[in-house]
Amino acid sequence: MNQPAEDQTGRATVSLAQSSPTVGTFRERDGALEWTGRQETLRIEPWGPDAVRVRARLGGPLLDDLPGALLPQAPPTSSSVKTEDGRGLLTVGALGVEVDSEGLVRFVRTADGTELLAEERAHFWWPGPRLYTPVGNGHHRLEQRFAAYDDEKLYGLGQHQHGRLDQKGLVLDLVQRNAEVTIPVLTSSRGYTLLWNNPAIGRVELAGNGTRWVADSARQIDYWITAGDPADGQRRYSAVTGRTPMLPEWAAGFWQCKLRYRTQDELLSVAREYRRRGLPLSAIVCDFFHWTHLGDWKFDPAEWPDPAAMVRELEELGVRLVVSVWPSVSPLSENHAVLEQRGHLIGTEYGPTAHADWPDKGVASTVQVAFYDATNPGARDFLWSRIRDNYLVPYGIKAFWLDACEPELKPGFQENLRYWAGPGLEVGNLYPADNARAFHDGLRAAGEEVITLNRSAWAGSQRYGAALWSGDIGADFATLRRQIAAGLNTALSGIPWWNTDIGGFHGGDPDDPAYREVMVRWFQFGALSPLMRLHGFRDPGMPLGPDMTGGPNEVWSYGEEAGAVLEAYLRLRERLRPYVLDVMREAHEEGLPPMRPLFLEFPGDPAAWSVDDAYLFGRDLLVAPVLTAGATSRTAYLPAGAVWTDAWTGETYPGGAAVTVDAPLERIPLFLRDGARLPVAG
Repeated sequence: MNQPAEDQTGRATVSLAQSSPTVGTFRERDGALEWTGRQETLRIEPWGPDAVRVRARLGGPLLDDLPGALLPQAPPTSSSVKTEDGRGLLTVGALGVEVDSEGLVRFVRTADGTELLAEERAHFWWPGPRLYTPVGNGHHRLEQRFAAYDDEKLYGLGQHQHGRLDQKGLVLDLVQRNAEVTIPVLTSSRGYTLLWNNPAIGRVELAGNGTRWVADSARQIDYWITAGDPADGQRRYSAVTGRTPMLPEWAAGFWQCKLRYRTQDELLSVAREYRRRGLPLSAIVCDFFHWTHLGDWKFDPAEWPDPAAMVRELEELGVRLVVSVWPSVSPLSENHAVLEQRGHLIGTEYGPTAHADWPDKGVASTVQVAFYDATNPGARDFLWSRIRDNYLVPYGIKAFWLDACEPELKPGFQENLRYWAGPGLEVGNLYPADNARAFHDGLRAAGEEVITLNRSAWAGSQRYGAALWSGDIGADFATLRRQIAAGLNTALSGIPWWNTDIGGFHGGDPDDPAYREVMVRWFQFGALSPLMRLHGFRDPGMPLGPDMTGGPNEVWSYGEEAGAVLEAYLRLRERLRPYVLDVMREAHEEGLPPMRPLFLEFPGDPAAWSVDDAYLFGRDLLVAPVLTAGATSRTAYLPAGAVWTDAWTGETYPGGAAVTVDAPLERIPLFLRDGARLPVAG
């Protein structure tokens, strides 16, 4: 019996190659390295500079037509493949890949051979690092295991409300839910970025004794990995999944909305009041229930009698109208029958094509609604034809809020869903990206710029001009605190356009002094977020239904003292718009997010990797939001490698230490890097 030995990471390993004959064979194929053995095919191929794509399948050839996030063509890059001493070796720039005779994969830094990530067996006998458990019809429950490293920190994975920036030690479901957004890409402090290129429902376990990716039902393992620091990882990842378009200039300003403006007159009165007060306003949102029936995708003339006049007046005020579009289709909708007959609704394995109960106009109770199938090109074309004919062509409406686009299933039985792209368990996480794609493709074909506001996303959503917001969240300081980590992990998941409901969504009394403080601090954070949007279901609310609205939610709704602070930050955002657009151009051209964890710019500072309550907005501005009630000062860590200037007082500080500065209610601590000049103080 072989005795365990320790490799260079200190992990105990067993060399099966010494005790059993070679079971696999290697070959070079079109610049890729392939290993086959025990009915499994493993293929590792260059996929952009310093990066490879890894696919593995049991019982047949690899499949090239499965849905995923990677663009169809990999960026060109040079590479080398060789086999020696029973091993396969593939080198792509800074990334080296080693495959042993048993098909075990190890990723190293080319420059010095340092291990970045390695597969790990579940047991020395069985199973190995890749497990295929049959679930029927050629599908398997897939497991991909990697080693754990005690010093590793892990970031990304989309947007979650657990409040953690470093996700090491967590188990996360890979499924789309309101405020919980699955984007399966990880950035590691060890110097790699990894995309799990699989939209299947599953989970990821980032445990102390190993990392495991699980797909509940799929046909092959597929992931992508690149070597480099976090900024390089973002550049490489965005190059292979698609970069965001350039943000439209108007979208860099302030967006106003609430749940909800019920009529055309009500919405216009708010826009007029912003103009009367001389306050900047770039967009205002027409929320749900503006339709005749859910799934009609058109204005109810009883409440919105002259949309053309409304849009004209808003344009004269310099305000863009954003309209809410849901993917849900009521049985009362004029579109339900044709969508069902054409096979353009999400199907089911058992039971009717109804996936949620929802209120609709003209009925006293809820109805059972379906969802159009965004994975179906024909269904996307049909949806866009309704949007084009009911909003774009007659009224010039070009910006849309794609709410409930997880989609919002009740109950969430993905096992029962049948999409055009495949079974629900295999492709369910893909839906929000394809929903955004319907609007992207339609607007582009019409020659328009693209931005949509989405409640959910998947890997690659950014290439369709999808902005993400953090969903229906609470309205208190604890929730505000959690949004910092949520936004930073979203940024590291390739989504540069991100925001929250300023003030939170569920509740908040505009007349309550304690909530006014929450609103002020949240509004300050919102002004220094990639997108700035005020929204919420304020007290007193009403029951869910076509007549519902919430309390007032405009900047003048919170009293004279708070209102003066909110107005000041509206003007700050307006002064910073040229800088915001410069930062957005970096996202478009390089893939670098506007909202950056400190370690993205300062990877050589160990302390920067643990800061989860502050961030960089672009390269030059460090933002330290006030996140506790009653606070009048704030301690913030300033990364080593730069000199920092308090943007309000002009006092300078060396990097590499924490500083405590005054933070009265009217001030969010802001620091400028290395003499940068931004119009913060006016």
